Amino acid sequence: MDFKTYQIKARETAQYPDLGSNYIYPTLGLVGEAGEVAEKVKKVIRDKNGIFDKESILGIKKELGDVLWYVSNLCTELNFNLDDIALQNLEKLKLRAAKGNIKGSGDDR
Repeated sequence: MDFKTYQIKARETAQYPDLGSNYIYPTLGLVGEAGEVAEKVKKVIRDKNGIFDKESILGIKKELGDVLWYVSNLCTELNFNLDDIALQNLEKLKLRAAKGNIKGSGDDR
């Protein structure tokens, strides 16, 4: 599946207040789901000595799907095309790599 199709399909399942003019809801959902990914990774470190077993991997995969859903719906709320976001990100990283600036911090490196 491509991002365009995913974004359309994800929107078909969106049900939240003020759909179409509410960027806050998917933003908060995105942060919450990213936190759930981090929690699952943390628990692997704490409880499984950093060994990612099948159950852990599948749980993280499920949460990453939720992250993608919220990213997609936030894009829709802001009239962004998810394909464009992905392409822009890769172009930014390619430029940073060409300049030798992949490592480090800051938006404009």
